[in-house]
Amino acid sequence: MTLFKPVFRFLLVAVVALTTASCGFALRDSYNLPDEVTQVSLTSVDPYGELTRQLRNQLNQHKVELVAPANTVTNIHLLGESNSEQTLSLYQNSRVAEKEFRYVARYRVTVPQKGSYTFSTTLSRNFLDNPLTALAKSVEQDKLVAEMRTEATRQIMRQLSQLKGDIAEFERREAEQAALEQLEQGERPTKPEIIIETRQTETDTAQ
Repeated sequence: MTLFKPVFRFLLVAVVALTTASCGFALRDSYNLPDEVTQVSLTSVDPYGELTRQLRNQLNQHKVELVAPANTVTNIHLLGESNSEQTLSLYQNSRVAEKEFRYVARYRVTVPQKGSYTFSTTLSRNFLDNPLTALAKSVEQDKLVAEMRTEATRQIMRQLSQLKGDIAEFERREAEQAALEQLEQGERPTKPEIIIETRQTETDTAQ
């Protein structure tokens, strides 16, 4: 009986491991990146900004090789970040009671011979606006921006992991355009050969 328990526990762990592997289970913040972004150059309108630094760290953590910009290398270019706020509710004295804070990061991915893609990631948070604690409110907003910026870099990594679908769509449109041009020239269109890899990735909605 003593020997049976560890053997049973081992078999149970093995079954769970095989089940999660077969269903495509992936740990949180684990991204199945396509070959096009295993080596990239990273440029930014603000090379020394916090968003650039955090995205560089994310790429390093996921074993993406960062190299100098070149025509043969995929480029990720951070176009910028912005934040805004709007009033959601008021106190009886017409002072602002609750606000929505919104953060947006935009970037462009250029894959050699496979197109250029512009993305944006948007996050929003609600917070109470107490006019009596102006200093605390400022600190809270700074902390909120920092948290949203960190989450934005995770969303960028998730979008990069799904880039294969965007490339396949780009190639499909290119093939259709080439076929139309051949028809206009009176030529018989050739059937393009496009190989599309399907990769299962974790989806995670920002809180």
